[in-house]
Amino acid sequence: MTAKQEVVRFLQKNGVETRFVSVVGERVYINNLKLSRFSRHREMLFLEQFPNFEVKRSKVFQRICTRASRVLKDALTPRDRILLHSTLTCAGLTLYTVLEPYTRKYGVELILSSELGRLDEKLQGNGNIQGMGLQFQDKHKSVDAVALPLTLDGETEHVLQTMLNGDKLELLSSHTLKNGIKMIYPLRKVPRSWLGEWVKIERLDCVREEDKGLHVDMLEFLEGFIPDVREKMMRSASHISKEDYPL
Repeated sequence: MTAKQEVVRFLQKNGVETRFVSVVGERVYINNLKLSRFSRHREMLFLEQFPNFEVKRSKVFQRICTRASRVLKDALTPRDRILLHSTLTCAGLTLYTVLEPYTRKYGVELILSSELGRLDEKLQGNGNIQGMGLQFQDKHKSVDAVALPLTLDGETEHVLQTMLNGDKLELLSSHTLKNGIKMIYPLRKVPRSWLGEWVKIERLDCVREEDKGLHVDMLEFLEGFIPDVREKMMRSASHISKEDYPL
């Protein structure tokens, strides 16, 4: 039995609903405080048994998970084998952490592919990402789906860029199938700022991806005048492109 399996079994035995927590490295992130039933008393019992672990109750991470769950409930099929291209970026690392409990909730398998070029910089001798304990696999297995780290900002910036170019409006997340493999976008309703806030709080070592251009500047300008401008833009774009976009 692996260390992770021991942790999950102990939590389940003590009444924690592990479908609503993420076990990553030596950290347990609570995705939904109420549904996880991870009380302070149960946390104390857990830390007595596993003193090297930390229990994280980040409110912003719980918000990320709530929005992601509204996408994943329709995007996943039980026992899907899901490929994640990278956990070196902050979006990719968040994506993995959000998806981890679905290995118990839906029985999915998460397959991490090695990223050439930056792999040596990020991996320790045991093949773990610093501070996270994520294992890479060099040989790709056959997969049912690919999880892509598209955020709400990425989608709205694409909408603005499309408008500026005078092109036909098409959401990036509308591409849901390629060569018979599902394309899923768990973070497409999550603002990039939430990811940045979470990794900063947790002091996670990852690469932040920042887009640049007129469309980004326009979005920042509109944000000063229109509350929740990204969500409102996506509702409008979804209506025009006939895509459903409840938040």
